[in-house]
Amino acid sequence: MNTDNYCIIMAGGIGSRFWPMSRIQHPKQFIDILGTGETLIQQTYNRFKKICPEENIYIVTNEIYKNITKEQLTGITDEQIICEPTMRNTAPCIAYANYKIAAKNPNANIIVAPSDHLILKEDEFVRVMEMALEHASKTDCLLTLGITPSRPDTGYGYIQFIEENDTEIKQVKTFTEKPDLETAKQFIASGDFCWNSGMFIWSLKSIQTAFETLLPEMDNIFKNGLGKYNTSEEYDFIQKAYVTCESISIDYGIMEKSEDVFVISANIGWSDLGTWGSIYTHLPLDKNNNAVVGKNVMMYDSANNIVNVPQDKLVVLQGLKDYIIVESDNILLVCKKEEEQKIKQFVADIKETKDKKFY
Repeated sequence: MNTDNYCIIMAGGIGSRFWPMSRIQHPKQFIDILGTGETLIQQTYNRFKKICPEENIYIVTNEIYKNITKEQLTGITDEQIICEPTMRNTAPCIAYANYKIAAKNPNANIIVAPSDHLILKEDEFVRVMEMALEHASKTDCLLTLGITPSRPDTGYGYIQFIEENDTEIKQVKTFTEKPDLETAKQFIASGDFCWNSGMFIWSLKSIQTAFETLLPEMDNIFKNGLGKYNTSEEYDFIQKAYVTCESISIDYGIMEKSEDVFVISANIGWSDLGTWGSIYTHLPLDKNNNAVVGKNVMMYDSANNIVNVPQDKLVVLQGLKDYIIVESDNILLVCKKEEEQKIKQFVADIKETKDKKFY
């Protein structure tokens, strides 16, 4: 295993679309949301142990999740948990991690990945990642992992690539945010679009050059900490410096502006597990197409529902079709599947009127 290979796992999100299971104190990356026996961050961490040395895997998360990260990822050291003092989107957390890694290994090649994605074809994922790391180590390009689309989905961003050769790595032409259905159908029909997975591969030198060029103010903030990373002085420096960073995504700040971006389109059984609806497609279904997590659920005249309840709770449902039914820590959600986008609004309303324990 190449000791120059590193991974940055981003695990700071709240996952409000998975309320009430996912809450500020215990967000979805730390939950076994599929009932597999492993939380999403555990699955992600174990996946990357096949690609990078275990000591080269870094978790970027909020300070309040440091202890739960240590509890769930046995063997990880304090140094490998990079704590953000406040949320500032993906560009600042990647810049911070880059400088920590640079202080140890300026020749590093890095994968950046979210902590809460599902990947069913892990052998293919490992093959693609190893190829991408090898390519990144020899070029100045920034690579992103694209997903071969299986349907015209409006829930994902799209990447258009230039079809100029038969290689798996192709130059990016355009990035498009979540399109409407008609546009998504056109993208799929054209054959030169893939879904944007939000995973990136690059050499440390290439991404630092990109920050210096495209986000120079942010880069200078972290550059002021040279000599303090991985020392006792790092904490105080980051507490003051981090809050001065612009809140901006790596996609908007760098990937959409760089001229050296390439994509690998892969079929790895991927889902970003962004909504209860996306969970539904990855759970076993009963004869009436109900997806149930819970040992004591009895259903009558009910179909096409998502049910996630505590294992020791007896739940009897009658006459429900196309609903989300979730119970967690004395909170019960019953919501139409087709209107699950309203869950984020429910959470916002609860923040206005209810105790903090409910969100």
